[in-house]
Amino acid sequence: QLQLVESGGGLVQPGGSLRLSCAASGLALDNRAVGWFRGSPEKGREGVSCISSDGSTYYGNSVKGRFTISRDNAKNTVYLQMNDLKPEDTALYYCAVGDGDVCYGGTDFGSWGQGTQVTVSS
Repeated sequence: QLQLVESGGGLVQPGGSLRLSCAASGLALDNRAVGWFRGSPEKGREGVSCISSDGSTYYGNSVKGRFTISRDNAKNTVYLQMNDLKPEDTALYYCAVGDGDVCYGGTDFGSWGQGTQVTVSS
């Protein structure tokens, strides 16, 4: 059974950086698309970034140029490097695994972790 565990969240000042990790067990991620999403009561849930099995990456407009998604198939882990963090990045960040190898084209992200909280505040 697939389990996803996110880590790396925390409290950071505006302009700071964090690296989130999504570690998987029970399923190899190397042939799956993996996405990062975030949710907050104010904004609901939004897609942040996604990486396809071939390494193609996609970003939401609000994080382009600041966040970088990557994967280490040997560690079965996907990362989200977040730089120049802003207060509006405050949210609970989740990773999710798709049922296919690409980020678009009907891939359903049906397996989710519990999330890691990111708070950006001075």
